[in-house]
Amino acid sequence: MQNLINDAPGKKNYDFIDAIRGVAMMSIVAEHSVAFNVPNIVFGTTKYWVFISLIQFTKFGTIAFFLLAGFLIGEKFADYSPSQYLKRRISTTFGPWVFWSLVYVLGMIINLHIKQRIYHNHQFNLHNILEQVKIVYLYTSYWFIINFLISISILLIFRKYLYSLYLGGTLMLFTLFYVVDIHYEWIDPRHTTAILGFVFFLWLGAQLRKYWTRIEDSAAKVPYWILVSLVLLTFGASLYEMTQLRGHSIDPFNTLRISNIFFSLVFFALLLRIKNYKFVASLKPRQTTYGIYLIHYILLVYLFPELMMHLGFDINNLPVGLFVLSKATIFVLLYALTWSVVILIGKSKAKKLIGV
Repeated sequence: MQNLINDAPGKKNYDFIDAIRGVAMMSIVAEHSVAFNVPNIVFGTTKYWVFISLIQFTKFGTIAFFLLAGFLIGEKFADYSPSQYLKRRISTTFGPWVFWSLVYVLGMIINLHIKQRIYHNHQFNLHNILEQVKIVYLYTSYWFIINFLISISILLIFRKYLYSLYLGGTLMLFTLFYVVDIHYEWIDPRHTTAILGFVFFLWLGAQLRKYWTRIEDSAAKVPYWILVSLVLLTFGASLYEMTQLRGHSIDPFNTLRISNIFFSLVFFALLLRIKNYKFVASLKPRQTTYGIYLIHYILLVYLFPELMMHLGFDINNLPVGLFVLSKATIFVLLYALTWSVVILIGKSKAKKLIGV
């Protein structure tokens, strides 16, 4: 098999990729804002359909990030040896992730200790602390970097065949295994533990970059109404699959649902078709996106409950309209606050903590 890495396209400036990265990060912050602190909502009620619709609308972000990383990966593999590339990734990605994830773990330990002092529940012990640490790295937003670095490492091992259809087909089979496992649960079906479930999207992003000129010309001819119709169709299919998983699945909102994969790919195509994101570009996504990922979950879990407890009402007992408004407000405040913190850190000597 020939050394296909040599087929990598030449370098270009893709500013719109940074903008889409910013949009994808907004979707992830929005998803966490909507899902946070929501009890079981009665199935079939208006609030139920509104809630799962909000969740689904924000579910394209994770797959979009893998596609974007794959889009940019070809030239990196061509410019660096595997050891150089991993060293660079560890320096700019892994180090900050370790720091902020440990900040989250510290907050969790403090929280356990405070609850024991208040409720005398004897939960502050080594077993529970280690269990909570496992949850942090497998089931909170901090799962992403572990999965991402493993996925990158797999592509590095097969870097000579980055543009091989055989490699792509093999990686797709792993993804399809997780797609089916969501319904049968042979292994833990949650996407946060799907170690081989996302490598295919990195590979797919690399193919998008290789054939970008051809794809860009073809995409420009696709009417918006077709893309919007496909988004709505896959959105509806995603809601249906959610309801089918409800009650017997541990993760009915799983990112690797087949319906959500199609929804994410079509939504990503729509984002590529738009391309003009002046407002998002003004938010400096290249400098802020990773920092927002690292910090927003800490603020959401440890700061926002303290703020909300003084509001004098239970957000989950609000009527549908106010429920949506409250979730939208939480998202805007969380994103704005996190963005401001990241900007301040980026201007300080501690900027390496956000990968800058």
